[in-house]
Order: sequence, then structure tokens, then C-alpha cells
Amino acid sequence: MSQYDVESYPPLFRQPSIPFATGGVDPIEPTKQVLDSDDPLPTIDLQSINHIEKLSDACRDWGIFRLVNHGIPVTLLNHLHDHASKTFNLGFESKQALFTSPVAYFWGTPALTPAGVAIQRGPHAQSFNWVEGLNAPLSQLSLFKAEDSLLQSLRLLLEEYGNHQSRLARTIFEAMADNLKMSAEQSEGYLSPSTGLLRLYRYPRACSSVANQAWGMDVHTDSSVLSILYQHEVEGLQINRGDDTWLDVKPIPNTLVVHLGDMMQAISDDNYKSVKHRVKLDNRKERISIGYFVFPDENCVLHSSRYKPFTYADFRAQVQQDLKTIGFKVGLPKFRLAE
Repeated sequence: MSQYDVESYPPLFRQPSIPFATGGVDPIEPTKQVLDSDDPLPTIDLQSINHIEKLSDACRDWGIFRLVNHGIPVTLLNHLHDHASKTFNLGFESKQALFTSPVAYFWGTPALTPAGVAIQRGPHAQSFNWVEGLNAPLSQLSLFKAEDSLLQSLRLLLEEYGNHQSRLARTIFEAMADNLKMSAEQSEGYLSPSTGLLRLYRYPRACSSVANQAWGMDVHTDSSVLSILYQHEVEGLQINRGDDTWLDVKPIPNTLVVHLGDMMQAISDDNYKSVKHRVKLDNRKERISIGYFVFPDENCVLHSSRYKPFTYADFRAQVQQDLKTIGFKVGLPKFRLAE
């Protein structure tokens, strides 16, 4: 890897004594058991998503599934990855200057305010996550102006990709709402495509001097209704299967990975689960992934037999307060009704 590439990383990710070329280093070993299997994830075909039992099983037992026949052109996925890679290879200081608003650059933490500003986490937080990224609210992408042709093309690709993701989110949520026997009136506002945002992530490759406890992203659940992830070639995502067991979610070409978030768990009265996951670092290649996250309307009140009524704005404010004071997200337990 060239010196220019090294300088594209945040300073804390640069370690001159480490050879950035492939090979010659030991992988980071996970601290807990990791299952190795070809692909145990449930697979949902978008063209037959109304197969009630299969979708319900995936949402109830896993909180995550692999989506096939999603209708996003492979050329779009490849172009978006290529532009993301080139954008991340810009100099660190350049990225900080170019991406402020509405597309914001961040590094070291995925915990951001709605404006894309990193939240200063409390005393019990991991020092930092080995990740950098771009936070792009879809409703504001048209406001992102750039003279550079690379960034102009990136914006157009993000808009096109975001339109596909909004289509997928609506289709998937409608199928889940039908499975839960929720009327359109009951579910109104529970998923709002106008809240959708894209996050582009880059994780540096691991090296022998990085301690075992350093992760690309530490254990968490998403706060969203749905999260839809595109992984390109390099693995790293792991999901929790209970106790100390973790499962690698390997990249498979032309598929997407759909996570259920905290809002979907609350909406479903805990019938569906928000999946715990983390990202490990690869020992030979950097990893780029693209996540889509969608939420309820800001002031839509979520009603559940398991939780006191709350809005997503209430939930987000509580999560941000916990991050600032204790350093980690508590999430749904703060809203759960007493047994």
C-alpha cells in the first residue's frame, strides 16, 4: 500500500512499523467462540417475500436474513463500491474538509448525532473503533455540492442506490407488518423512508500490534426499524447466536444482509429480535461496506405491550444521553414495562 494510501487513514490508524502490503501478519483472534459454516443465514427471496412462515422464522429466530433477487443492478453495486474506495483513499485532512454537511465524515466511532457529528462517549466506552465513514441522509443528498467529478458521481450513485433501498425497506416492512397482523392504520408512521440514511464504512486491515480487544465496531444492536447491508468481498460482520457464540456473516456476491433493529423489536412486541452484531478486522485487506438505515417518523408514537409509549426521538435522545454519561447504549431496556 502506498504512502498516499496510508495517509488517507486517520492518524491513530497509521502505524509506520506495520507493513500494509498483504500477508505476513497474524489475524486478530476473536475472544469468544465463532461458528464456521458455509452460510447458515436464512435466505429470503424478495420475489416471494410473502411466504409468511419463512420470513417470520427468520425475523423471530435470527433477526437477520440474506436477501436475494433484490433488483439492484450488479453494475450499480460495483460502481458504488469503486467510488467509495476511491473517496476513502483521499487524504484524511481532505475528507475532513470536503465532508461536513449534509454528508459528514466520521472516524473512531459509529455513534453520531443526527447531523453526523461524533458523540463524545463516557468513561466505559472502548477507546475507539477502527472504522471511518461517511454519513449521508438521503433527504439531503441533493444539497451536497462538489466540484470534484469523483464526488459528483458518488452523490448520483448514492441517490440511485438510496432509491432502491427505500423500495426494499417498504416492501420488507409491509410483509413483516402483514405477518404481525398489523393494519395499515396501526403501522402508519412506523417506517418513514424520509428518515433513510446511508453510511459508507471503511475498516483498516488488522495487524499484529492491534490488541485482541480492538474491533472495527464493537457489539451493538441497530436503533433502526431495518438496516440493509452490502458487503463487498471482505468479511468481518459477526452476529451473536446466544451466550458466547458468534457467527461469521460472509459476503456473497449480489446479495444483501437485512438486520432488524430495536424499533422493529418494539413494534413487534418482542416477537421479532434486534440482532446483536460486531465487526472484526481482516488481517489481509481493508473492508468497505455500505449500510442503509431507516426509522419511524420522528414524532410517531410507538405502542407496544412490552414497552411504554415512546417516539424514536425519545429513544435517540436516551441513547445519546447514555453514550455521553456511561459510554455505551442501553437501548430498549430503558423503555421496557415492569413485568
